Amino acid sequence: MLVDDHPLVRSAVRQAIDAPDIELVGEAATAEEAHAVAMRVRPDVMLVDIGLPGASGVQLVRELVPRLPETRFVMLTVSSGDDDVLEAIDYGASGYLTKDLTPDALLRAVRGAYAGDLAIPRRMAGRLVRRLAERARRARSGHDPLGADGLSSREREVLRLLAEGMTDKEIAAALTISARTVETHVSSLLHKLGVRNRVEAARHYRGES
Repeated sequence: MLVDDHPLVRSAVRQAIDAPDIELVGEAATAEEAHAVAMRVRPDVMLVDIGLPGASGVQLVRELVPRLPETRFVMLTVSSGDDDVLEAIDYGASGYLTKDLTPDALLRAVRGAYAGDLAIPRRMAGRLVRRLAERARRARSGHDPLGADGLSSREREVLRLLAEGMTDKEIAAALTISARTVETHVSSLLHKLGVRNRVEAARHYRGES
């Protein structure tokens, strides 16, 4: 199954995975639509973009992993940020691919994910292992790498700028990431903080300060 809000991307992926042993059983453009379709078709492998309208792809994975334990979720996105990779794997993703990979590489990754392999480029896997090792070291020493509120370092950066009154576009420019990635981080930090909107998140940050 394929989840991406860009029809052109979905078309390209369809062509890339067109093979006798692969059947595309569903497509969706939003997290809400993907949730309904996935529960109906119960795919073996699900390719998910992070930057979806509404809830993020990572949130979608977090919700579906317990409901579809046999499905292997692979993020397919433009973001290669370490925090995004770590968060996706934390929530149960079986792989993380960027959209600059070749069609043949995507096809191999889909087959590998189905077989139980971790679908992730070597360079990214190395960084992921180092981050996980650092997290383990900090946990053993009593330091929580996510902070008391469970936010990643990037989410705390976004929260700080959000509390300063910056828009998503301004935050994206300040952190050299896309506005869509900012939206993903904002959605995630709102969920982790248990607040309903950006105003409450800003109050939470100022209260900590």
